[in-house]
Amino acid sequence: MDSSTVAFATVPTRLGDVLAAVTADGVAATHFRDGGRVRARISARLGMPAADDPARTAAVREELAAYFRGELKEFRAPVDWRLMSPLQRQVLGTLHATVPYGEVVTYGELAARSGTGVPARAIGSIMGGNAIPIIVPCHRVVASNGLGGFSGGDGVESKRWLLTLEGHLPPTLDWDL
Repeated sequence: MDSSTVAFATVPTRLGDVLAAVTADGVAATHFRDGGRVRARISARLGMPAADDPARTAAVREELAAYFRGELKEFRAPVDWRLMSPLQRQVLGTLHATVPYGEVVTYGELAARSGTGVPARAIGSIMGGNAIPIIVPCHRVVASNGLGGFSGGDGVESKRWLLTLEGHLPPTLDWDL
């Protein structure tokens, strides 16, 4: 495996073609849309050229597909945190390690749990800057009075869909896997 490249995989889902960018260290980015511009932006941020390496992406591709089928409750693919600042890494790492499938935490609770001293309002900005949504589950962070915002996919509707998939929200009459 070439440690100086990034490999991409796409998983068709109800929320669009979810893209995963995988380095030799793990999943460095996910995105709710695939396309040449998105791939180029991720490659540039990583400072790595893209490589065609289906073997490197196979595990995360299967995990994402299983998650969206409602079969996977915990991602095991390693995470490459290199696109995160130390503060983002601490907050998002706390989220990744302590908020399991089907559960949520408020912005304020995550602020306290992370031990960073960051106010709840700033937690929302950190969630918005999450380079690895879905696997690092920023959709599980909610406002104390509702869902809060979401910058991935189709915004709050994507967040609502993910939380319904995980069983935290009840399905609506038109909900479908």
